[in-house]
Amino acid sequence: MAGIVGVHGIGKYNYYVAAGNSATGAAEAMRLKWDRYLQAALGGESQAYFSEVAYFSHLLHDGRPTEGPQAFAGMQGSAQQVLVGWARNMGLGERFTGALKLFTGWLLARLDSRSVAFASLFAPEVAAYLTDPARRERCQEAVRDTIRKHSPRVVIAHSLGSVVAYETLWANPDLEVDLLITLGSPLGMRNVVFERLLPAPINGLGSRPAGVKRWVNIADKDDIAAIPPDLCDSFTGVDVEERVNLDWIDFHTAEKYLGCPALDPHLRPFLP
Repeated sequence: MAGIVGVHGIGKYNYYVAAGNSATGAAEAMRLKWDRYLQAALGGESQAYFSEVAYFSHLLHDGRPTEGPQAFAGMQGSAQQVLVGWARNMGLGERFTGALKLFTGWLLARLDSRSVAFASLFAPEVAAYLTDPARRERCQEAVRDTIRKHSPRVVIAHSLGSVVAYETLWANPDLEVDLLITLGSPLGMRNVVFERLLPAPINGLGSRPAGVKRWVNIADKDDIAAIPPDLCDSFTGVDVEERVNLDWIDFHTAEKYLGCPALDPHLRPFLP
């Protein structure tokens, strides 16, 4: 059984490289992993749950270092702006008034290694998607074509993938899904993502895409991408909010989210 389309999150360019610069190969490698991860949440039975994982990471990559201090050093202005917004959502740098480059150095010295690794992936990819219209369109095309190809009943979107999936579903109202599950989503992150969404929020609220019948949002209580973890204050049409407690080290990985027992009751009605 394969009736689910996945939409991946940040930091997946390595799949593209490992597949010989093939987006198709990267998508298949991710699908096999996501099936294994989901098997843990659904009782361990080995079967194909995902029809495909829509792959777009290569469309956001520009050849610079993708993780760690070197990535901070080469970070462009738009990515630095995302970094500042994210840090302030975290309660860091509220009173910092220096230049972006100085703020980046100040922040790097104060983050733990997990947060450095996350931020050095998150800021450039979010900035590339939200500030470059051509890249944004190509990412949405990749997700649109995958959903249209498989006509899934369920779409599971992780991290930045929840932003791409949300905008893609809004831009293509003919795409109808019974269930959208967002995992570790930054959709509601103010001054970083929320205000830049298309369509733009109205009176401070976004809304469930018209073709989505049910929307479930799941976020780890300590996920530094899912700020705020609950989306119901930012979007109408979120049917269920699940706050979970994953691994304090792997607080944002697809493996932990897809293996989380919280998915079971929502996916069970769609399984044979």
